[in-house]
Amino acid sequence: MRYNYSMFSSFPRLRLAVIFLTCLLPFSLGADSFWDDIHWSYRSGLLFFSADNGPGADPAPILPSGGFSAAWQFWGPLRLELTEDIYFANYEYNTALGYAMACNSENRSAFVMGFLSGIQLTGVFPIGENAAVRVFGGPVADFRLVVLAFGLNHPGDFTGNIETDAGLQTDAIRDYFWNNGRWIFPVLGAGMDFPINEKFLLGFDMRLWFPFYRLWTDKALPAADGWRFGIGLRITPRKTSR
Repeated sequence: MRYNYSMFSSFPRLRLAVIFLTCLLPFSLGADSFWDDIHWSYRSGLLFFSADNGPGADPAPILPSGGFSAAWQFWGPLRLELTEDIYFANYEYNTALGYAMACNSENRSAFVMGFLSGIQLTGVFPIGENAAVRVFGGPVADFRLVVLAFGLNHPGDFTGNIETDAGLQTDAIRDYFWNNGRWIFPVLGAGMDFPINEKFLLGFDMRLWFPFYRLWTDKALPAADGWRFGIGLRITPRKTSR
């Protein structure tokens, strides 16, 4: 009876173990093929943040960026691609219009590091044997780290008036970026890739980010504000046959 009870009590755990191993086996057998369908890329480029802040403001910024992506080729020419692009810029707060705007270093209040994190659907279409065209699009979130600009430690930088106080402006810039969905930037783009040797592809991208949040906020701002354009190069390790 004790033996039968022991077998009976352990059977559910044994059954769960068999089910778990059965589910795990196909994944283990297909792990190599799954990773064979993953494509990594590393890229750098320039970002243009369109703005029309009037004659007294600094010109719209052109910013360097760097990043990477991982794409899963799940069917034919289609890939599901995760992207990350990092940039940084100086910002000030326009108290008259109530919004943050990029600026030159002499007018800075805040240092902003942005993490453009996206998930997009990418179509890759070969052209002959030596090139491929990519078209892509999807949602992007700009997660911005906003801190007091470096080097602002003089008493004159903290006047208690938001028009001239770097600390108060930094807080206002942070609140502006993180409210009303101002971090939502869907992207559309296209690019091409060419083999440069047996191990790597060289490519270029052109991208356009839409200020989607302007559908419900900041409607009084100039039409050019919020749009972003990017151009850059990318390096993709080539897949080798086994």
